[in-house]
Amino acid sequence: MSGHGTPIPMTSHPCGPLTGEARVPGDKSISHRALILGAMAVGETRITGLLEGEDVIDTAKAMRAFGAEVTDHGGGEWSVHGVGVGGFAEPDQVIDCGNSGTGVRLIMGAMATSPITATFTGDASLNKRPMARVTDPLGLFGATTVGRSGGRLPMTVIGATHPIPVRYTVPVPSAQVKSAVLLAGLNAPGQTVVIEREATRDHSERMLAGFGAEITTEQTEEGRVITLTGQPELKPQTIAVPRDPSSAAFPVCAALVTPGSDVLVPGIGLNPTRAGLFTTLREMGADLTYENEREEGGEPVADLRARYSPDMQGIRVPADRAASMIDEYPVLSVVAANATGTTMMGGVKELRVKESDRIDAMARGLRANGVTVEEGEDWWAVHGLGAGNVPGGGTCESFLDHRIAMSFMVLGMAAQAPVSVDDGGPIATSFPIFEPLMTGLGAKLERT
Repeated sequence: MSGHGTPIPMTSHPCGPLTGEARVPGDKSISHRALILGAMAVGETRITGLLEGEDVIDTAKAMRAFGAEVTDHGGGEWSVHGVGVGGFAEPDQVIDCGNSGTGVRLIMGAMATSPITATFTGDASLNKRPMARVTDPLGLFGATTVGRSGGRLPMTVIGATHPIPVRYTVPVPSAQVKSAVLLAGLNAPGQTVVIEREATRDHSERMLAGFGAEITTEQTEEGRVITLTGQPELKPQTIAVPRDPSSAAFPVCAALVTPGSDVLVPGIGLNPTRAGLFTTLREMGADLTYENEREEGGEPVADLRARYSPDMQGIRVPADRAASMIDEYPVLSVVAANATGTTMMGGVKELRVKESDRIDAMARGLRANGVTVEEGEDWWAVHGLGAGNVPGGGTCESFLDHRIAMSFMVLGMAAQAPVSVDDGGPIATSFPIFEPLMTGLGAKLERT
């Protein structure tokens, strides 16, 4: 599959029980950060379990362009010989981040306080996404940016020659913005402070500490206050990337809605800032259990067992949970369609500016398959039909969005008639083994 080439129409047919073990790829968020911080350390960082999807490969290429030596040893094992904080070289070519909002925003942050210039672009989807949320705080350090109208890619970032530390309150919950500011703060003297009113995924804070940065986090009346002391010498690390909870969401949710299913998804990262979907599914009545709970590389990990759950009920998902499951709402809406009653999801305006407008994309596709959906700017509601009652039979647009395409493939597994998407190619950006993994469990996926 390719998110950049000829469209790949796909159809998901109703299937029998999904059974077996689903070994999903490594965590995408942690993979990006491991490559970037490895490039900013002095010495060799070794990484196992790296997600080898297009998004992460594009970040690896970018780190090479900035002067780091990045080597693929095969089987998810990689090494990065870093150039140190402030050691990035100026790239010879435009940096193409493909479909990855995380990649481009974190890389912009990492180079924004070095006296170099770099130009960034991406695919058609990424070039529509707003970058001002990152470039505005980077400007406070002294970086300047020139892009298309609306703060969109392609964009040139001119790094600060004499960066200054920043105190910044993140206006909307965004781990990408927080992380970009912290990465920029690495090469600024003094202390950079980021304040979050709502906590977001904390992989950057955990990994920065692991690489030897002086970083503290405290809860105050202002919110979550993260303080980073700039210009450290980061020490290389050995990083075992846990499996991605956002990828695990698809075999887990497919098992919950497909009759007779029993699927084990081993080694899933259960960082509290990422596990909101699994908490929500259990509140809906899902037969979802955690087995072999443990800690790996500073991250909580467990094996997830998901069994068919025909009695799930619609619920009101707490708005303050949105940051811990923002990427999982599309596939949650598929589960909601198979539950009884209405599932209300609020505090989710961030979904409007993801790889696509995910509320609009899912609402259109669910309606095309016989499901009633209501929506507002910051909320949406799916009126569930109960187990086995989704008609299906529709063709959905993926809008170049991997999570939209995979969500509709899950919908088709439990619908009464097949469900199709116009392009399943973008799935490769985050979950390149989605097709063989799901068909190995018993799904009936067809390239059409």
